[in-house]
Amino acid sequence: MKRLLLFVVCLMLQVTLLAQDSKPATEANAVADSQPTANAKPAANSDRMFFPKDWYWGWAQFDITPPHNETDPNLCAANAGQYGGVHSQCSAFGRYMISGTVELRPFGRTVLRRLNFFYDPVFLFGKNIPQTLYTWSWSGIGMEYDWGVGIDLPKRFEFRATAHPLMQRFGARDQPLGPAWLGPNGPYGRYNAFGIRKYFGTRRQGTY
Repeated sequence: MKRLLLFVVCLMLQVTLLAQDSKPATEANAVADSQPTANAKPAANSDRMFFPKDWYWGWAQFDITPPHNETDPNLCAANAGQYGGVHSQCSAFGRYMISGTVELRPFGRTVLRRLNFFYDPVFLFGKNIPQTLYTWSWSGIGMEYDWGVGIDLPKRFEFRATAHPLMQRFGARDQPLGPAWLGPNGPYGRYNAFGIRKYFGTRRQGTY
């Protein structure tokens, strides 16, 4: 599991760094491209069939929650301190979060270019008990994630099929944790969903 965690974090960071290195076209080129000549013909799709230049996209984020404000992944009861005090087995309340999104569009031509695959992990770390124990420990709690497939539709709509497995717990947390233990479901439990997403507006690019 530690190897899986390391691989996913490295993948998210690599996608972020590669995205920073890619430069958008200049405004002059954009204007020139938008003014076709009298004899110009519609340009053919120059993207490669497999892994075009914009085939990956994503972001990565690090969060820290201050004491008395810990992340609750719904593994332990809020009154866990009543079952052993600072020595309670159920201390799965997070201090740190590493989250992100990876979206892959491996096809550059044909109808397959509308297809994308996404993966949204959230890693939780910490050892805390509400009103009883507050630490800065990096003890691994688990990974909550979903993944799935999207298909671009007209008018900036997208069909999405999403799978959300049970939370993947790490190390000593991958077992019942005493009388305050709420079970393995985690924040949302296990589910599969089908939905429609609508995109609108144009997102402003940050300074870089």
